Amino acid sequence: MKCPFCGYAESKVIDTRPTDEGERIRRRRECLRCEKRFTSYEVIETTPIMVIKKDGSREAFSRDKLLAGMIKSCEKRPVTLSQLEDAVADIMTTLQNQMEREVPSSVIGELCMEKLREIDQVAYVRFASVYRQFKDINSFLDELKNLLEREERG
Repeated sequence: MKCPFCGYAESKVIDTRPTDEGERIRRRRECLRCEKRFTSYEVIETTPIMVIKKDGSREAFSRDKLLAGMIKSCEKRPVTLSQLEDAVADIMTTLQNQMEREVPSSVIGELCMEKLREIDQVAYVRFASVYRQFKDINSFLDELKNLLEREERG
């Protein structure tokens, strides 16, 4: 950390504590050359994720939009909001860890279906029916067969 007084690049940390919101870390430092003290703040850098839609357009990833879609598929099911929020947090972590700035909506949809399959199979089928846009009853039955096969394999 460069000293704001003399420009020297080396300093030592005297005190570290989180800010009131817990979103940043406040560090009290002392310059190793001029011995003056100054404060620095450390924040987590988040890279905004852009979603590439099926039509090629792009929009900013929306946690709320993803959660709303999952809530809709879980209507009248024994699924708690906490379970869905945890699933959305897991999906967001997966996307952030991939370090890709642009992600196809299909990747997000598959991650969402994977989480819903673990939480509630009926919600999974509901989401899949909208997401995969089943053309007819046979494509719907094929998805149910795949779900049953995965269930049998464990």
